[in-house]
Amino acid sequence: MLRLSTKGQYGVRAMFEIARGYPDEPVNIRVISERQDVSQHYLEQILNRLRRSGLIRSVKGPGGGYLLTSRPEEISISEILRELEGPVAITSCLDPAEGCVRVDSCVTHLLWKALGRQIEEFLNTITLRDLLNGKSYDDFTLIAKKGKGAPA
Repeated sequence: MLRLSTKGQYGVRAMFEIARGYPDEPVNIRVISERQDVSQHYLEQILNRLRRSGLIRSVKGPGGGYLLTSRPEEISISEILRELEGPVAITSCLDPAEGCVRVDSCVTHLLWKALGRQIEEFLNTITLRDLLNGKSYDDFTLIAKKGKGAPA
């Protein structure tokens, strides 16, 4: 079974909370932690990584927290996950760090590569704006079929 790590799951949920404050209401880590039931310590690690990648910025002082650096409709779920999880590699043979010695003779290599590409393309079509709009399962399917930025 394919599974996304908690880092990726919590990262998308944290970005959703930060997007709720867009454009000018910083969201405090305590608020994210309480709303999403994730430890502040783990969130700090995730948010630091997202901040270093340029997806969010921190605001210091009273009333501080985190803000998106782009509009919610400009940040795809794929972008968030790429920063936290790396490239989509559903098998070790597709992981650039591991590689595959049987790539030329493997009957399933192209299958897994195509599946990974489909996952990546789907995640590219869904943005934080879509999550903010409270889309249903069927809406996400329609967005994916129409492509990023298509009216739902």
